[in-house]
Amino acid sequence: MAGSDRPLSPHLQIYRWYFTMALSIAHRFSGVALAVGLLFLAWWLTALARGPEAFAPVEAFVRSGIGSLLLFGWTFALFYHLANGVRHLVWDLGFGLEKDQAFRSGVAALAAAAIATAVVWITVLAL
Repeated sequence: MAGSDRPLSPHLQIYRWYFTMALSIAHRFSGVALAVGLLFLAWWLTALARGPEAFAPVEAFVRSGIGSLLLFGWTFALFYHLANGVRHLVWDLGFGLEKDQAFRSGVAALAAAAIATAVVWITVLAL
């Protein structure tokens, strides 16, 4: 096998990246981000139930720059995963499967996630 002239299987270096391909990969990453974010949510709820002394470090982390950035990213991942999930449901119904329709629905999913994230954070910061 070491001297075989057979071609290797295709891998990411030879594929041409398409927008819809990147969105599919982003959908998977957003699912992982949501799962990791649930660990933070469990930490937050546990600390909240244990009282003010246990909650203080969690609150300090949330109010820090990195904590706010992670929450912002988690919010975007939540809305992106939701919008892209709806997009996939529409595909399952047999609609929007043409290349141009898939591209437009991908742009719409990204736009919806960005707008929803902005609305949530503007509302939270206004409180």
